[in-house]
Amino acid sequence: MLSANLSKQERRAIYKRDGYRCALCDSTRYLQIHHHVPRGEGGTNSPHNLITLCSDCHALAHGTNLRGWQDVTQESIQQACTEYLADYYAPGWNPWCANPRPCEQCPRRTWCQWPQTYDEDCPFDAPPP
Repeated sequence: MLSANLSKQERRAIYKRDGYRCALCDSTRYLQIHHHVPRGEGGTNSPHNLITLCSDCHALAHGTNLRGWQDVTQESIQQACTEYLADYYAPGWNPWCANPRPCEQCPRRTWCQWPQTYDEDCPFDAPPP
């Protein structure tokens, strides 16, 4: 398993963004941070890819139904995570972008999705200072 390597400050920022509760069921117990797109599949530690889940929802997101819920599946949890993050960061949600930032010069005025890192210049935005 890959280590998330999130600092305390990064974790707090995600918890704060999600209101210190599970983004799916509103529980405030046993909170954990979930990578929506697994790091092994190219997901990053960007806020675009991180979501606060309780231990039950987190386990279900990984395919383990701890509570025996009949009406909730791994697929429904994944879909709910997708919708939450996409709605939160609309219109430019990109969980694969390592360094998302608002474009200053972009005519679309969305979150920059180009490039994956700051190693290349965005065709719509000046490189960061």
